[in-house]
Amino acid sequence: MARLLRALWGSPFRGAPLRAVGGPAGRGGAGAGPEDAGSLPKHGPSLTKSEWQKKLTPEQFYVTREKGTEAPFSGVYLNNKESGMYHCVCCDSPLFSCRLVNVFHSSEKKYCSGTGWPAFSEAHRASGSDERDTGILRRVDTSLGLTRTEVICKQCEAHLGHVFPDGPGPSGQRFCINSVALRFKPRKH
Repeated sequence: MARLLRALWGSPFRGAPLRAVGGPAGRGGAGAGPEDAGSLPKHGPSLTKSEWQKKLTPEQFYVTREKGTEAPFSGVYLNNKESGMYHCVCCDSPLFSCRLVNVFHSSEKKYCSGTGWPAFSEAHRASGSDERDTGILRRVDTSLGLTRTEVICKQCEAHLGHVFPDGPGPSGQRFCINSVALRFKPRKH
């Protein structure tokens, strides 16, 4: 598996998203009308390519603005077990939370998937399958010749990673997110 992930890492994860997927009807999710397909609510200022390049490191820009991915097993947050909140590196929107449960398990939402990227079972403020109040959106991604579900920041459209249906219960989801797309803020005790 690690060898396959390293081989895929060399391939650019590019391609225009076709439409938004997941979430409740009428909110940019499954069941949204054609006028909503692929559209996002615009919040806050939109930066130009050169402004993003000035604001972000080259790796952050590649992943978040050009739909790249970091090398597997290289991300700074892969093994992070601290309590806190993961924010979008581009716009600081809260995306995923992590709560220390005990010394051996970091959270019911962040877990070790063994895939090489930080994994979460749900987005911050998700209520079951309802993701209206979260900081993420889902889009169809066919860039590698197969259909996957891309996860993007609702606020600034940054590419964060992908979500797969092979995660732990109860959601069964695995949000496979690039560390470089995140900024972790520890919870104050």
